[in-house]
Amino acid sequence: MTSSPSQASVGAPAEPSLVFEPGPQGALRLRLFGRLDVQTTGRIWRDAIARVDQDAPRRLVLDATQIAYCDGAGLGLLLGLRAHQRQHGREFELEGLRSDLEQLLHLYDPDARLAGTARRGQPLGFVARTGQAAIELGASTRQLVAFVGELTAALVWAVRHPRRVRRADLLLVAERAGAEALPLVLLVGFLMGLILAFQSAVQLKRFAAEIFVADAVGISLARELGALMTAIILAGRTGSAFAAEIGTMKVNEEVDALTTMGLAPVSFLVVTRVVAAVAVTPLLSLFFDLAGVVGALVVMTSLGYPPVAFWNRLIYAVTLRDILGGLVKAFTYGILVAAVGCLRGLQTGKGASAVGASATSAVVSGIVLIAFASGVFSVVFYVLGL
Repeated sequence: MTSSPSQASVGAPAEPSLVFEPGPQGALRLRLFGRLDVQTTGRIWRDAIARVDQDAPRRLVLDATQIAYCDGAGLGLLLGLRAHQRQHGREFELEGLRSDLEQLLHLYDPDARLAGTARRGQPLGFVARTGQAAIELGASTRQLVAFVGELTAALVWAVRHPRRVRRADLLLVAERAGAEALPLVLLVGFLMGLILAFQSAVQLKRFAAEIFVADAVGISLARELGALMTAIILAGRTGSAFAAEIGTMKVNEEVDALTTMGLAPVSFLVVTRVVAAVAVTPLLSLFFDLAGVVGALVVMTSLGYPPVAFWNRLIYAVTLRDILGGLVKAFTYGILVAAVGCLRGLQTGKGASAVGASATSAVVSGIVLIAFASGVFSVVFYVLGL
């Protein structure tokens, strides 16, 4: 029968002691008294093991009713005696241990950990997997809705109080997400324009209509590809960086420290990153379009068309409505990339691989959201006749 902590400590000596009592049918009863801590457990451990080796009982009963205190060393003694008995093919029984010490012993017990691991490793049935997936989907949806609400409220607050936004952090994030990404955007844009122009010219050459390459490249870049490719570059570069930065802070418990100090993580960490990404994405999209036009111009010049002819055709084909439509898409893509990167960072778990998993999830989620938003924009623009 388990005794209460007050009952266990009444009359128990501060220094630990042990008493051996013979039991029936070759059993040995060991009663422990006092405090079992790191300073005193060593002597008790040696005496107990020596006596058990001497008597070699078929069954060892350890009475822990009178243990007043027990730390990790004392729990190690209990587990060590059990392991010693099992090693020699003999029985062991522990009785009278307080409930709080039983819970602590369960954490130290390797058998309990192995049993838990075995249970976790067992394959789940179809119904269990379906239920688990539904629970995870519901939790993810709840977190997403809560994050969107907090971010919207924080952005509204930032618009109403622009002077209270940390401008130094905003400029730093804008530099990293925008200025440092510009060489990559220009390179990819130039190659994309060059490839589009070359492939279009090969097909249009059959009809002696290579001049219409300017129409195809200009409209494609301005309306769709400029914003789309820029957003994908930012998802792989900036979105993953946001997730890794905030994820590292989450692993190091810095996000919890902000919450403890009364600072909302969304307002303190997410707002500046989202605002900076929204500001630089349309600009990077314009630079992508410009680089793509230069790439197409190189192809057209190599085909014998003068740059003036290409430029005149480009101005005729591409309208301001096309450019504004691409900027609206870039603006939306910037919000999606930055928000999902920060969300995955805040959802980072524990462990060495958690940050990498968050960065990977940010890239994948960002690209999926960009593709979904692109499809929605296509349908909306078609319905509106834009």
